[in-house]
Amino acid sequence: MKPQANEQNGSTQNGDVATVASVAGDAAAIVPADASAVIPAKSSQQLKLEMLNIGNGHEKCTFHHDLELDHKPPTREALLPDMARSYRLLLGGLGENPDRQGLIKTPERAAKAMLYFTKGYDQNLEDVLNGAVFDEDHDEMVVVKDIEMFSMCEHHLVPFYGKVSIGYLPCNKILGLSKLARIVEIFSRRLQVQERLTKQIAVAVTQAVQPAGVAVVVEGVHMCMVMRGVQKINSKTVTSTMLGVFRDDPKTREEFLNLVNSK
Repeated sequence: MKPQANEQNGSTQNGDVATVASVAGDAAAIVPADASAVIPAKSSQQLKLEMLNIGNGHEKCTFHHDLELDHKPPTREALLPDMARSYRLLLGGLGENPDRQGLIKTPERAAKAMLYFTKGYDQNLEDVLNGAVFDEDHDEMVVVKDIEMFSMCEHHLVPFYGKVSIGYLPCNKILGLSKLARIVEIFSRRLQVQERLTKQIAVAVTQAVQPAGVAVVVEGVHMCMVMRGVQKINSKTVTSTMLGVFRDDPKTREEFLNLVNSK
């Protein structure tokens, strides 16, 4: 027998809010029983997640992107055994003997190396800055150039490396110089493409000190071009992102590029 809804407050006899969920294709809308308010349509997956998590403390859990995920993801170190087993299978698939002396510990070494190459996933801007933003009456260009960069191409899982140059025009706030290099580390130590890496660095500096403008130039050598495919060993890829005054003012942009290219 269906519970009867109270006409005054739209609740059932046991005090729960009565809702009606209608799902059409991938879209769903939740409408209170009294129809006095309508919540925007949500996907059926979102609806399932919300219903699953109601009242269990997971309502704001950032890790619930999928029904199969636990409340918290495992630590990266906890991934080592599974990663090592995967590398062992890979060695066998290549026709190697994973049990021969030179390869016995290779799966574990490779797993640890991959975690190090992608350690940027464990870092965020706030932690890296650690309060190193200072009030300073300075509005002239600040440039740190030739910051070494090592990353992993997300298309082939092989390295690319090079250098990053960053410039910004402060608005009474400056950033500790070493923090610019650490920002590069956050985003380069992930699976990447150089174009996205360049923009992520520029956006992070903007978030850190809200300058009048930010300019980033990245010059990279991609092993996917050097070791495989076209095998052009002398090729370099140059990408840039210009934000704020660096995009709008040609003279400011030219000054930055001259500083970056000077020896």
